[in-house]
Amino acid sequence: MAVFTEADAPLRARQVCEALDMGIAPNNINNTRLKLKRLTKRGILAETEQGLFTQPGP
Repeated sequence: MAVFTEADAPLRARQVCEALDMGIAPNNINNTRLKLKRLTKRGILAETEQGLFTQPGP
């Protein structure tokens, strides 16, 4: 969540991987995307456009 707090714009799964110093392998990106989608379903994150995730507004 700290990655999204510091970000000034919505992030893609690849950008989250880079911010967390994870490898940029397709498998890592896909796993991160799935986790971000789960957080979106729970209302913790918002998907502004397909593949762009951010913290929900107030």
